[in-house]
Amino acid sequence: MALSFWFLGTQGASAHVKWFCAYDAAGQPRCLENVLCQDFELLLALALLWFFSGCMVERTSLAELAARSLNRFTDGLRLHTEEIIRAVCGFFFISLWAVGGILLTPELKTTSSMVGPLQLAIAAGLLSRRTMPFSAAGIVVLFGLAVRDYGTFHLADYPIFLGLAAYLALAGLQKDLFGVPPLDVVRYATAVTLMWASVEKWAYPEWSFPLLIEHPGMTLGFDSEFYMRAAGMIEFTLAFALAWTPLVRRVAAAILLGMFISACFEFGKLDVIGHSAIIVVLVAILSDNQPREADYRAPWLAPAGLCAALTVTLFAYYVGHAAIFNTFNSVGPYFLTCTPSFILG
Repeated sequence: MALSFWFLGTQGASAHVKWFCAYDAAGQPRCLENVLCQDFELLLALALLWFFSGCMVERTSLAELAARSLNRFTDGLRLHTEEIIRAVCGFFFISLWAVGGILLTPELKTTSSMVGPLQLAIAAGLLSRRTMPFSAAGIVVLFGLAVRDYGTFHLADYPIFLGLAAYLALAGLQKDLFGVPPLDVVRYATAVTLMWASVEKWAYPEWSFPLLIEHPGMTLGFDSEFYMRAAGMIEFTLAFALAWTPLVRRVAAAILLGMFISACFEFGKLDVIGHSAIIVVLVAILSDNQPREADYRAPWLAPAGLCAALTVTLFAYYVGHAAIFNTFNSVGPYFLTCTPSFILG
């Protein structure tokens, strides 16, 4: 499964197109009737097959061997997960301060003179566990400023920052969130972030076409339209897997790590800075070898869960966009009548 996803999932699936190409978040997205095409059906069928197969393998002795092998490589990282996340987040906010004029990600520009000192204060607060909740509050303030300047729909791309803020606050206070450990909180936020971003690849594939022309090797010879559908399906499946069972999510984190790290070599220091936060979270997920009892689910639930998540995410993206930007032509009656039966049936 890992090899199959690796061959299909190249750097373009991980590079954030808004950082490198022109975009219009308020523009008309690709009509759902065009998104849910024959290629989409084929890719979804393959994703369901691989995902279900992975869940079946997890119950075997082969999975136990794989888990033990992973543990040998990641035990040291697991013991220092909190310190690693704090260090990388510190690097991230110092880098934003050094570049200047950025709120949280490269396309979120600002002219406020208060943002730079706040970013430095967030980084400084990560030096001590006692001050981590204040750093978390600073991240929430930056996120709020971004929502004010760019709108709720744009910032729906980045719930990972709220997840990181929750992780830092909970870890600093040595608390859980209603019984959910801090790492699981940021894990779920990361899964939602990547699932939402994958829909963007289907709704606005044309944003990435200039990037594919500039880096033709990324498409592996596939047609650009098919490549973007495949990239979106791969990203969505792996993102959903982050919220699934222990070994499945660790394998998904490993594959995503490879994709994000390879994208850094392709797209340079902007990608290194922008994706450093998500990379360190993926490292933490890969290193987490202490599954909770509630993590185990019957394998047959895997395809049902993936289809349900895909339906809900598509619905939220298209209906949310239509409600905010009045682009109901891209949704129409097709979604309400066809999409649930297409994906679930």
